[in-house]
Amino acid sequence: MPTPPLSLFRLLDRLLETDGTVSVRELLDEAREQTYGLALLLLALLTFIPGVANVLSLGTLVLGLQLWWGRSHLWLPEVIQRHEMQRGHVKALLAQVEARLAWLGARTAPRRAPGRGILGFLVTWTAFLAALPVPLPLANVLPATGLVLLAISMLEEWPLPAWLGAGFSLLTTGYFALSGGLVWGGLKAALHAVMR
Repeated sequence: MPTPPLSLFRLLDRLLETDGTVSVRELLDEAREQTYGLALLLLALLTFIPGVANVLSLGTLVLGLQLWWGRSHLWLPEVIQRHEMQRGHVKALLAQVEARLAWLGARTAPRRAPGRGILGFLVTWTAFLAALPVPLPLANVLPATGLVLLAISMLEEWPLPAWLGAGFSLLTTGYFALSGGLVWGGLKAALHAVMR
């Protein structure tokens, strides 16, 4: 039997009933005590968009640091809070997330949330990786997927997505390190060939 949908999604569904745009600030005001989870989910979903991922990841980095330091009230830069999105697009994205949460929730044992400090560190590091201007395939997709999983963990107080998110963060770290090592090795070899 599927788990009931989160009340947060019901609140946001009412907010997004009309047409037009909605700001990040309006969504966060509606989230109340789940502000961190919702803010992370919104920023993580936008991180999938090439071109804006690096800039938005700086906001996610700020969010992660606040969570890591135990700050109870979330602060985001004004430019991010003023950012507006089409209500229909946001509603469709949140509906997909809600459906997957209900599906996964029906197939898991009772769960306990990981510590805020661990989540804060994971969010901070993964956002840092997403903010790096690395011209590689999947350079924004891998950390964005990790951030979405971490956001789900926070919204559902669910450790499994947190560890999956940590896995994506580790995968991104290894991918960037390996690619950087290969590029550096290639540059050294080219320089050596030129200098001979």
